[in-house]
Amino acid sequence: MTPFAELLDGLVYTPSRNGKLRLMGRYFTTVPDPDRGWGLAALTGGLSLASAKPAMLRALAAERTDPVLFALSYDYVGDLAETCALIWPGDGPRQAPRLSEVVDALGLAARDRVPELLAGWLDGMTAGERWALLKLVTGGLRVGVSARLAKTALAEAFDTPLDEIEEVWHGLKPPYGRLFDWLDGRESKPDVSGLPTFRPFMLAHPLEDDVRLDLGAYQVEWKWDGIRVQLASVGGERRLYSRSGDDISATFPDVVEAAAFEGVLDGELLVRAPDGAPAPFNALQQRLNRKTVGRKMLDQHPAFVCAYDILFDGGEDLRALPLSSRRDRLEDFVARTGSERLTLSELVSVDEWEHLARLRAGTRALGIEGLMLKRRDSAYLGGRSKGPWYKWKRDPLTADVVLMYAQRGHGKRSSYYSDYTFGAWRDESLVPVGKAYFGFTDEELRELDRWVRNHTTNRFGPVREVDKDLVLEVAFDSIHPSPRHKSGVAMRFPRIKRIRWDKPAREADRLEALERMIPAQASIA
Repeated sequence: MTPFAELLDGLVYTPSRNGKLRLMGRYFTTVPDPDRGWGLAALTGGLSLASAKPAMLRALAAERTDPVLFALSYDYVGDLAETCALIWPGDGPRQAPRLSEVVDALGLAARDRVPELLAGWLDGMTAGERWALLKLVTGGLRVGVSARLAKTALAEAFDTPLDEIEEVWHGLKPPYGRLFDWLDGRESKPDVSGLPTFRPFMLAHPLEDDVRLDLGAYQVEWKWDGIRVQLASVGGERRLYSRSGDDISATFPDVVEAAAFEGVLDGELLVRAPDGAPAPFNALQQRLNRKTVGRKMLDQHPAFVCAYDILFDGGEDLRALPLSSRRDRLEDFVARTGSERLTLSELVSVDEWEHLARLRAGTRALGIEGLMLKRRDSAYLGGRSKGPWYKWKRDPLTADVVLMYAQRGHGKRSSYYSDYTFGAWRDESLVPVGKAYFGFTDEELRELDRWVRNHTTNRFGPVREVDKDLVLEVAFDSIHPSPRHKSGVAMRFPRIKRIRWDKPAREADRLEALERMIPAQASIA
């Protein structure tokens, strides 16, 4: 555990991307197998130790410490793992177990033995090792590392193209012995050709409003308001991958079961409305992040893929072909499948830039996120190469709202109140309409944190209720009905645009104004 604890501690206190890459690279090249493989799995979300829950940790800490002292400490620190690690009355450091020993023991232990195992390890660890162990077993590392960044560190440490690692990733399992055998030069690259593995997505650059492209060289499509996916069916096995490379097949079995073909498609995952048109994003959101999906959910929110591109037709790799040729193959491929779960992305006919701008201005009313412009001669290249593909998204919506609650952040923000819940007026009271934790500068964060501490009216653990005096201007992509929220609405991708120190709270927006922003069901026919 010691090298893993040192890695996590370094990542928390290293803000720069390059610094994080160096720390992870050193870990992957110096720590022996299988510990480095389990560490990689933890960083990339591939390690699940579901036996240890936060409630269990609270109970363990309560048994070993004064409950009042623990509650006060938790309120001050704001992070459960860090609080337990600091307050735990261990009997002094001794040799900590290896990371692989922890994973093996928790994987085999019965549920009622997990507290005993954790307590025994915690007793003999340093505070830093305790913190790393507790972060590991709760699955909430929060050290500013995405799965892709961890894979990037792996690629740089072993001087191997990231795309090659991405292509074999889903054909391997933790602790990634075959992966490290290849990267260390002991074995050849793992052969996953017969598996429905993930291929790196080709990504688009945002199009600046003052840029003008030669429309004759570009294919124009609608940018649908769903999530980007790859639908892969190879050798009788079928998988659905999100843009981050996560396997979401279990959440969308209706789409996966309908993939009765041999090939790999790139497209947008959407939910169909009762009239057959793509439903707003919040309908899709009802199905996201679910481990299982019941029949009622499948019937009420039927999912489908709107295909943008084709990467493989059978065993033939088409990625090196120009987009115009791939489009012809895609149209033929989708027509052959004949499945209602698979449709073809419509091409948009435009003859001048002003026409394109008018179409973009009308996308919100149609429930569309914007436009895509793709060079007809472009090969399908993983990553974000500037020039071949552009996205021209609709402008965000904005609203003036009132800060209601503030919560401590995580990682390097654990000492600041950086997560803000805000509301709009309904009659004479405020109702929450969203939560944001980015969009402000470090200096603004310090000002907001100071304001929260000086205007606290009530406390609920790590959350503070504040005076209803501060107005925030928030930008958001869209707003939708939400029965789970007291206000009845929920914002998508809210972020703080500006702190309105100058504006009285009574002049903030009313809920009715936000409700008028909810899109009506529309089609582009």
